[in-house]
Amino acid sequence: MWEPGLVEGIGRVTVWERLREYVASQSGSFTSQEAISWFRRHAPAQANERTIRTHLRGACWNVADRSQFAGREPFLTRIDRGLFRRATTEEVERWHAKTSDTVDLSDIQPNNRTAPPAPEIPSQGAPPSAQRMSRAIPSEEWHTEANVQASVVSALAGDGWRILSVANTATKEHGVDIVASRDAKTVGVEVKGFPSRHYADPARAGETKRTLPSTQAGHWYAQAVLAAMRLRGKEPTWSSVIALPDFPRYRDLHRETETSLAAAQIEIWWVTPDGRLHRP
Repeated sequence: MWEPGLVEGIGRVTVWERLREYVASQSGSFTSQEAISWFRRHAPAQANERTIRTHLRGACWNVADRSQFAGREPFLTRIDRGLFRRATTEEVERWHAKTSDTVDLSDIQPNNRTAPPAPEIPSQGAPPSAQRMSRAIPSEEWHTEANVQASVVSALAGDGWRILSVANTATKEHGVDIVASRDAKTVGVEVKGFPSRHYADPARAGETKRTLPSTQAGHWYAQAVLAAMRLRGKEPTWSSVIALPDFPRYRDLHRETETSLAAAQIEIWWVTPDGRLHRP
């Protein structure tokens, strides 16, 4: 009997399995178009756009109707229309609990937290208002560029912004890291993480970097400011933003450049370890 998504060939790899392979390679958010593009490059015989979009929806734990894939464990979280990220272990466990209790999943919103919120960590100079948002994959350091990007995207989507594009930070994709719009306003966001003392490459996991994180953070901050200034020149009608993990080193750099950034109409948004986005 023919099964949806099943193709003939070595190992009879299904579209579902191909999709899991693609998702496993993603460290942050991705769009349905990026997934389709990957299929076209790696599995052209399965690159049917409608089929891939159906599977993307079916792989999400937080959609209203995934009856076609009811017997399969989800592995994605839908952030916004056409925008996804890997589901966390806690989210999948929550789905199992909801399923066993036969509760309709349609009441679960993409940006809901899957565990009791952690106490807010105060940050000197942080704006009083904050938005709760989903954390990126918790197995990684919270302050990596991919995790900061995923957090900002989740917060914007949860606040009614339409996510227009998300750059792939894992491949150092060129362009604006996040572009979003709401109420005829467009914002371009340059995202930076905070340097780790150790290498991300598993082959060098035991080595300590020679460059101190505080020194490298200064370089990254300068790169972000330059990118934000270029965006102001290229897209003068957009809001230009820099999103950073909330570290004292970045706070100090911001205080030294705050007046100049304000004159250039460049905002700084802060992501804290407990999964909150602080913005003006």
